[in-house]
Order: sequence, then C-alpha cells, then structure tokens
Amino acid sequence: MSYIRYSIASTRYGDDMTGQTASLCVRRATYWDPELGREDPAKKGVCSNYLCDADPGLEVKLTGPSGKVMLMPEEDPSTDYIMVATGTGIAPFRGFIRRLFTEKTPAGEAYRGLAWLFLGVANTDALLYDDEWQAVLSKWPSNFKLDYALSREQTNTKGGKMYIQDKVEEYADDIFSRLENGAHMYFCGLKGMMPGIQDMLKGVCDKKGIDYDEFIGGLKKAGQWHVEVY
Repeated sequence: MSYIRYSIASTRYGDDMTGQTASLCVRRATYWDPELGREDPAKKGVCSNYLCDADPGLEVKLTGPSGKVMLMPEEDPSTDYIMVATGTGIAPFRGFIRRLFTEKTPAGEAYRGLAWLFLGVANTDALLYDDEWQAVLSKWPSNFKLDYALSREQTNTKGGKMYIQDKVEEYADDIFSRLENGAHMYFCGLKGMMPGIQDMLKGVCDKKGIDYDEFIGGLKKAGQWHVEVY
C-alpha cells in the first residue's frame, strides 16, 4: 500500500490544545496540459485532491509522526531558530512558532532567543498563515522576525526575481553570526530550493574566506543543520 508523507503544521497539542488533533498544510496538485489549454482532470495528485475534496467529518487513516529532522531543541531557551520555507514547506514552522509564541507552555514562556522565518512564494496571494505571523510579530517583535520572498512581485539586488536564497542572502552576515553562536537553521519545501540556497551560501563563504564544506559539515556535526525537502 502506498502512502504520502505530509509535514505536520501543529504542535503535539494540536490547534485546540487537546492533544487529539493534528493540522496539515496541503496544496491541491493539478497538472496543466498545454495541448488542451486547461487542467487535465485525468492527471492530478491523488492524495492532495482526496483531502481537499473531503467533507468535514470524513474518517481518514493517519500514521506517524516519523523522522527526527524537524525537531526543535529546547535545552537552551536563548537558541535562535532560522527557518527557511517555500510553499507548503511552511508546515513544520507553523508548529515551531505556535509552540514558542501562541501556546501557553513552559518552553514558550522560557524562550528568549530569536525565531526568524523566511517564506518564499510566487506572490502575496500565495502567502500562508500570514495573519498568524503578523499577530506573533506584533506581540513579540524582539523574538520573532519575518521575511517574505515574492518571486513575481519583488526583485533581488541584481534586478532579477526575488527567490528564497536571494532574501536569505540579504541577511548573510547576521545569519552567519548567529550560526557561529549556536543557531539552528531549518529548510523545508520542494527539493529544488536547495541547489540555489547551497550556491548562495557557498558564495557567501567564499567572500568571507570560509571553507564551505567545512562550515556546513561543522553545522551538521553540531546538529544545527536541518533539511526536509521533497
């Protein structure tokens, strides 16, 4: 039996804090047929369309969670978390941010670090959970930072489209400083995001006279580098 893995977009307590629910962030997968000039109804994501078309109350079998990549260390409440997402890759970071700022938990009340969220989408209409981010930002401006990369609305410093790696690069000095001081960096989204990010980070390392492979290797060894792409 085949199955689809989705990142959970809530904490262990669920959005209702009962511990009996889980939230997912699902984008309906459809396929544009250039010959037909429209979407081909015969070619579509089976699981995403099933979930998007489901009626409230429908029973759905779930299994999990699995994997230990997207975990948030809480031993040091001053740890910085740098979260980089594209599209529905925002899911685990919603759980992070809810745990740190929305839910009344000991971990959240003790937190003193910076949670920095980068989200890359095509345009403003594609932003996910913006109302939640803005609410956190207004209440916790010293502990939460938010940056969007809107590829069809913004331009990068070279005049091209603003992709997620371009937005992260704008803050390279700050990010590298935080990583050197123990920050954890997370990436989640389509696997196509990583080559651009890796090329950008390598370029920054070259400018700083840092050996890229040694730098990233050190982050991985210290457990500061987290990647979950699909």
